[in-house]
Amino acid sequence: MSLRLTQATLRHNNGVQALRGVSLNIDAGERVAIIGPSGAGKSSLLNLLATALQPTSGELQVLGEQPWRLSAYQRQRLRARIGLVHQAPPLPARQRVVTAVLAGKLGQWSLARSLVNLLYPLDIPGARRELAKLDLADKLFAQCQQLSGGQLQRVGIARALYQAPDLLLADEPVSAMDPVLANHTLSVLCQHAEANRVTLVASLHAVELALAHFPRVIGVRDGQIVFDRPAGEVDQPLLDALYVNQQLLVPDSPAAALSVQIPRC
Repeated sequence: MSLRLTQATLRHNNGVQALRGVSLNIDAGERVAIIGPSGAGKSSLLNLLATALQPTSGELQVLGEQPWRLSAYQRQRLRARIGLVHQAPPLPARQRVVTAVLAGKLGQWSLARSLVNLLYPLDIPGARRELAKLDLADKLFAQCQQLSGGQLQRVGIARALYQAPDLLLADEPVSAMDPVLANHTLSVLCQHAEANRVTLVASLHAVELALAHFPRVIGVRDGQIVFDRPAGEVDQPLLDALYVNQQLLVPDSPAAALSVQIPRC
């Protein structure tokens, strides 16, 4: 079992209840998409699974460990096995792309090696290889401030691929990309996960992308799981219930084969 949540709740410091009694099991090597309207709790759920947030109540098990029963050092070692792709990657503006990608290994390298890498990139071929998968090899020595939002998202994904984690979590990883590029990028992520038996969990705004690339789809609304189904069983009534009072027509998708409606936000 790669991930297990048991009756997990999450209340933020401002009093907002983000998750309500969520139970979830995800096996090693599964590819799972999380969909739902804005404010449903998708990002909170991913941050909980990444151990960036601690559940207010309930239990969390990640990669065979209960992270909040570990020491701080042990928890840090566990986090080195988890890759988290942010919707807006936290990349310093003047950092070079090669350094940003190689930062994926900082949790696994010694302090001395990490410091040297800041001055002189230690694995330029490795960074170039991951960037090439995402059609960004020509940006290897560019500064992050020179890139578009979609390019920055791909740099964040390249960093996670270079990290080679056992668990890969992606929060709206293609939101700043056009449909063709988003489709290609998700294909790269899924191919990597399948080839390396990496557990992949991604939150996605675009329903058609979730249905096209992920065998299992979880619908979240108001901090609760509304459904958890194989992609082929996600039909219009399920989506209507998930996105009630939300309207945005999705372009025709061969993978979806549905007149899906997703939220405007």
